[in-house]
Amino acid sequence: MIIDCHGHYTTAPKALEDWRNRQVEGLTNPSATPKVAELQISDDELRESIEKNQLKLMRERGADLTIFSPRASFMAHHIGGFETSATWSSICNELIHRVVRLFPESFAGCGMLPQSPGVDPKSCLPELERCVKEYGFVAMNLNPDPSGGHWTSPSLSDKHWFPIYEALVEYDIPAMIHVSTSCNPCFHTTGAHYLNADTTAFMQCLTSDLFTQFPTLRFVIPHGGGAVPYHWGRFRGIAQDMKKPPLTEHLLKNIFFDTCVYHQPGIDLLTRIMPVDNILFGSEMIGAVRGIDPESGHFYDDTKRYIEATPNLDDAKRSSVYEGNARRVYPRLDAILRAKGQVS
Repeated sequence: MIIDCHGHYTTAPKALEDWRNRQVEGLTNPSATPKVAELQISDDELRESIEKNQLKLMRERGADLTIFSPRASFMAHHIGGFETSATWSSICNELIHRVVRLFPESFAGCGMLPQSPGVDPKSCLPELERCVKEYGFVAMNLNPDPSGGHWTSPSLSDKHWFPIYEALVEYDIPAMIHVSTSCNPCFHTTGAHYLNADTTAFMQCLTSDLFTQFPTLRFVIPHGGGAVPYHWGRFRGIAQDMKKPPLTEHLLKNIFFDTCVYHQPGIDLLTRIMPVDNILFGSEMIGAVRGIDPESGHFYDDTKRYIEATPNLDDAKRSSVYEGNARRVYPRLDAILRAKGQVS
């Protein structure tokens, strides 16, 4: 079985974006604010948006199940205040739930939190609980920078975040550390802000003792970990200078990386540097990079090709990357699959 740990609903019906535009307009023109009930998307529209896009590509490329969350750039936690974010998160999470209900063999839910700059993370807990208890989601996305590229929130190691960590531990679900749109013109959203955030999140954990306090907390850092594999020697050296334990002990029992690295040398590096137990298959299709690589003739985000071609993985290790590691990192997903008789 091939489990893709990183999928976003980037192909949602246009009515969702139209409703969001009206919600944003309502921040300065309250009379334009739409009611939630005004968003009408039928099951047939959801099916069409999935069957012609994600599901079609999954079948063509050989993936069996995708952990599916709202579109990352649409989270936009910097827009409005908590009420704006809470309403928007609720709508987006409900759509993910509906997709999973329509295609239960192909998708598992991952939710977005109603984060907002300067707002206590405790405000996110009711939506997190709803996603787990009512929707059966197996993970949540956590934005370490709700300000949208200005980094006004405390480090991930700060007690500011502990209410969310306590809930993640209680429900035994991981968080994918994923920022949203950058409203800072210095940082391109997908080319700079995403990768900066991946690297920053890792470094915030490295310089702290977060996982001593939360030994069962699990983070998935996407996009291959940003700069982490490429600069592994730098991070090891910094940890050593700070008298931290070796990174395999200090962080790698709790931090995992996906394979959303869109060329063969990048995957070769990731799979050579990182222990196989810390690598989860991911593609982020249909996402930030949608074109065809002229050097290979294949889509950049067809990441299964890279996993198959890398010399650093034998069949047993590929199986871990494709399935075994995801079932270990996402135990609620494993439970769902076991209930269906799908034992790894």
